[in-house]
Amino acid sequence: MTRPPLEGRKVLVTGASKGIGAEIARSVHRDGAAVVIHYGSDAAAASALAAELGERAHAVGADLSDPTGAEALWSQAVAALGGIDTLVCNAGAWIDSPLDDAERWRSGWAANLQLNLTSAADLCRLALLDFVRGSGSGPSDRAGGGTIITITSRSAHRGDDAEHLAYGAAKAGLLSLTKGIARGYGHLGVLAYAIAPGWVDTGLAAGAISPDVLAGLPLREVTPPEDVAELVAFLASRRSRHLTGATLDVTGADYVR
Repeated sequence: MTRPPLEGRKVLVTGASKGIGAEIARSVHRDGAAVVIHYGSDAAAASALAAELGERAHAVGADLSDPTGAEALWSQAVAALGGIDTLVCNAGAWIDSPLDDAERWRSGWAANLQLNLTSAADLCRLALLDFVRGSGSGPSDRAGGGTIITITSRSAHRGDDAEHLAYGAAKAGLLSLTKGIARGYGHLGVLAYAIAPGWVDTGLAAGAISPDVLAGLPLREVTPPEDVAELVAFLASRRSRHLTGATLDVTGADYVR
């Protein structure tokens, strides 16, 4: 019998109670991984997903908009699985930062940077410390290795709209962070990849996809979250180690570099 490609791996997926994150959790679990399903506020959805997946799935709550949230999440995830060898930074929100409202401008920048960048950076730091020490207890190609996959955005390349400048900047920071991890820690067995989706059929995009937007998409449809999830499952398998440092666009040719 063929061994599942992620058998023995221990995966933390942030923002996994719904949307892209939920599909990622389903995909990696299907391929044999144990998975921590992180949620921020929707405990019911995360618990339902954990029950759906059954064995090897655990729901863990933490507020990543709080500067202490990442450390709390990491410690709970490690305790739940006995170690983490694969981190998927998916949690995020499309928070506006309007130019003409100074208070909302400042709060928008603070919220975007914390949730879309700093919390992920904090989790990456904790993961790297464990990976380098060799305490990420899943299989790896060399002692102390691990995998980090970040979900950025096409906004990281092209910027976002006038109301969401902070979001685009935060996602660009996340993209640069991922590249730096790949370059700086590859010799220690750490692989890092970024995925940059365009429009995805999730709650984040609900209400923003008008008929005009849809008509302008080359495939005439938004990307299903499963397309992103399948790519994460492949990258988590470490079957293409020399792809580390790459950014993989999932936009249905809506944005082509």
